[in-house]
Amino acid sequence: MNDNRVGRRKFLKISAGAAVGSSLLSNFGQTIKAKEEKKRFLKGVKIGMLPKELGDKDKFQLARRCGFDGIDGKPMKDFTKAREQAKIAREAGCPLHGLVYGWWPPFTDTTESVVQKSVDDMKKALYCAREVNVDTVLLVPTRVTEEFGYAEAYKRSQEYVAKLIPTAEETGVVIGLENVWNKFLLSPLEFARYLDELDSKWVRAYFDIGNVIIESYAQHWIRTLGKRIIKLDVKDFKRKGYKWENLGEGDVNWPEVCKALDEIGYSGWATAELRGGDEAYLTDVAQRMDRLMGIK
Repeated sequence: MNDNRVGRRKFLKISAGAAVGSSLLSNFGQTIKAKEEKKRFLKGVKIGMLPKELGDKDKFQLARRCGFDGIDGKPMKDFTKAREQAKIAREAGCPLHGLVYGWWPPFTDTTESVVQKSVDDMKKALYCAREVNVDTVLLVPTRVTEEFGYAEAYKRSQEYVAKLIPTAEETGVVIGLENVWNKFLLSPLEFARYLDELDSKWVRAYFDIGNVIIESYAQHWIRTLGKRIIKLDVKDFKRKGYKWENLGEGDVNWPEVCKALDEIGYSGWATAELRGGDEAYLTDVAQRMDRLMGIK
């Protein structure tokens, strides 16, 4: 991990949204598929949005009928069950494309045993991702609280993430760090700097379009993060009334978002992260993605 001090050259590099690395990862099969099919985006859906009362086969068949290309799933401790689930998804025509580890348990805990268990659990998630042949695990690295300061959160979370890089390289799975409402990485310049200091193609941004709308504009984040973005989460937020909305009903400027994505040359997974629902609702979500993001 590099020293946290950033010189003038590096700052200019960050603000211009330069890439962390130029080489493509060899196991990005689905992204390659997207390019082969001349599709700008592949539409994903979070597994938690699918009806909980359905079994995996029915869930994944439903997702495919609704128009989705793949599923962002969850890590499993039992790799045999994980491989079985992945097989069912592939057979349904809606394969897993990533796993969501989500919030990292230690957050602000500095107890060594707690931290080590969390590092070990995230490593297991990376191994699980390899077992089911996906290329990302989403991770929220920390949060800031009244008691846990910003500088400490920044330093410690980088130390924890750095411990994961050898496992990410071994498994061929990228750690996708997500921007969420955790009072941390509050600007695109800072997010870019954070990633550049880790200095690894195995740690990139899993950028959430809707999460920045409360106090910023997604297109500016996209231009600054640039090639650091590995995947997108897609949702919408309305500042007035302070509430999540369906796609196209909030304050995301979708034409500008798509223009910015064009400018950085992004193609690959865009995954809906909204409330769950039935077939009619999920079909509508997929169609909104088509319309707003120019997928079809």
